[in-house]
Order: sequence, then C-alpha cells, then structure tokens
Amino acid sequence: MELSANLQSIRQRVADACQRANRDPSTVTLLAVSKNQPAEIVAQAADLGLSLFGENRVQEAKTKIPLAPGRLRWHMIGHLQSNKCRDAVSLFSMIQSVDSLALAIEINKWSAHFAKTMPVLLEINIAGESAKFGYSPEKLADDLAAINTLPKIEIHGLMTVAPYTQDPEKVRPVFRRLRELKQHCEQILGARLPVLSMGMTGDFAVAVEEGATMIRIGSALFGPRRTAQARSGPE
Repeated sequence: MELSANLQSIRQRVADACQRANRDPSTVTLLAVSKNQPAEIVAQAADLGLSLFGENRVQEAKTKIPLAPGRLRWHMIGHLQSNKCRDAVSLFSMIQSVDSLALAIEINKWSAHFAKTMPVLLEINIAGESAKFGYSPEKLADDLAAINTLPKIEIHGLMTVAPYTQDPEKVRPVFRRLRELKQHCEQILGARLPVLSMGMTGDFAVAVEEGATMIRIGSALFGPRRTAQARSGPE
C-alpha cells in the first residue's frame, strides 16, 4: 500500500483545486476514512502526519479506536442509529451524520451523561436520493432552531454525500447548493458555521473548488476496498 505516495497525490490535487478557486490549501482538512482498515494501517497513516479519521460504523470503531494511536481524533461519518448514540458520544469527537431532531435529542442526552459537548454536522441529502440518509433542505429549516437550542450540542456545519458519477462536474451543483444552504443557516442562526464536509475520492477536487473545508477520503488514500460494497454512505 503506497500510503505516502497516495497522500502526496491527494495533497497536490487539493492544492491545485485551491489555486483554481483562489483558496489557501490550509483551509481544507483531510479526513481519512478508515472503514475496513485495520488499526495498524491507521497507525501508518498517522505516522505520515494524518490526525483525523472517520468511521462509518460504531461497532467497528469500538474495536479499532482503542488499538490506534491515542493522539488521533475520530469522527462518526456513517448513519447513526439512536441505540448507538451512547457509544458514539463516548468514542467520537464529532458526529457528522445528524439527520433528524430525534437523533440530535438522543445525542444531547448522552452528551450530558458524559459531561461533554458534542460538535455535530447536519447531514443534508441535497439530491434527494431515496437510498441515502440526510435532511432535505426544507426539513432542515423546520428543525434547525430546535437543534440549536440543545445545550450539549454545537452545530459546526453541514455534510453531504453527493450522487455517484464518473464525471465530477455533474455533482458540482450539489456542492454549490450545500455551500449556499450553509450560508442560509448562518443567517438564521446568526453565527458562523465553519465546517462544510463534502467531497470524497471521486469528486473532492470539485468539492474543494466549491468551498469544502473538509474532504472525506478513503480509497484514494488506502487503495481499493478489501470487500466490495455499494457506495451508500459518506466514505
């Protein structure tokens, strides 16, 4: 696994995209999606300077995180069920996949239990794909204020999983719409939302051009997945 070369290539592509968009590359954070990767591979990635990792499943994270270097930060990026909130709140430093008020309330409850405040991103299903989770923009408007009142939750921004396509230009409108939606949420809340988590292996350059502050990269970094699975989550 050519981790070092892969990471260098990703960083160069981010820098190129930032140059096209007149952005500073330091404004883009790389989250390494470690789904299906063992703790020793995570440690190798950490040795290359990566410090932020994302997991799609709580159960996998429970076994992996204790074996990985303790200095790392972990985000939950997959669909989260309410009955997994206790573990998710204890394991992760951010939950990126809040897609309902009910889930936010459960996260708030367990955050209070653990005496911590949980940063979250609100997951938006911009394209309205039936197979994917996430708020519709219209439903988000209904719940935004209520989520913002939960005392142990901090809304840091928005996240989306763009439709799969071999032509990244086709999903540029999705990323643009998320950026515009974030700006609208900022106006409603009267506060800045610093995180725009969008872009994965196949489309992250376009996402950066459209304002992504965090990209979630799996196979471009770690190589092809060990098991074939449908692309249905933020990985």
